[in-house]
Amino acid sequence: MIALTLFDAALLFVSAVVAGAVNAVAGGGTFLTFGALSVAGIPPIVANATSSITQFPGYITSTLAYWSDIRTFWRGALLLCVISAAGALVGASILLALDNPSFRALVPWLLIAATAIFAAGPWLKPKPKAGQEAAVGGFVGSMVQFVTAVYGGFFGAGMGVMMLATLGLTQEGDYHRLNALKNMLSIVIAAVAIVVFVWGGVIAWPQALVMIPAVAIGGWYGVWIAKRVPQPILRGFVIAIGLLLAVYYFVTG
Repeated sequence: MIALTLFDAALLFVSAVVAGAVNAVAGGGTFLTFGALSVAGIPPIVANATSSITQFPGYITSTLAYWSDIRTFWRGALLLCVISAAGALVGASILLALDNPSFRALVPWLLIAATAIFAAGPWLKPKPKAGQEAAVGGFVGSMVQFVTAVYGGFFGAGMGVMMLATLGLTQEGDYHRLNALKNMLSIVIAAVAIVVFVWGGVIAWPQALVMIPAVAIGGWYGVWIAKRVPQPILRGFVIAIGLLLAVYYFVTG
């Protein structure tokens, strides 16, 4: 267990507050929490697992905010929840099967891929379409969601943008309906991954306990930030963090 210094605690708390705000406005906060944990000396597998825990409360609050939409389709989405749980279990289990050097070698490439997905987010965002009461699920949608959930269980950065894009291609409904479904499935993926990570003993608990309330604070004030800071600036900030982290792992690998 790596000791938590006062400097590290301050770094993790501030980064988590910013991550919560960024998630509330533009998404991509995982880059910040994962990066801060890496800078604090946490091994990459533990940093990835701990970052997953810190994001979990935000998935719950965002899902509750969409509850009026979710009530219209939650029964039909149960199959996708099961598919998501299975995919997350596979992804998280693959992560635990790797050692830190092996995962570290993959991290910069995963960061580049996740940053590219995040940068393309505005173009991947589903266009509004009819079908507010359309059925949720389908064979193709289930298979695509399984792959997305495997990625989410293995490495969560960029998962939300990826899922919103794939749901837009495979499911019917307007943007808010798809975003509500994405938030609901994110809870399932994160919950399964967290159980696997806790069972595997790869959570840095002192660091997590500093960051979880900070993410919640940032998420609460994200609305205030959204009214004052243009989203392109926030997106550019997250993209820069993702690229800097990739360079960091390439150079130090």
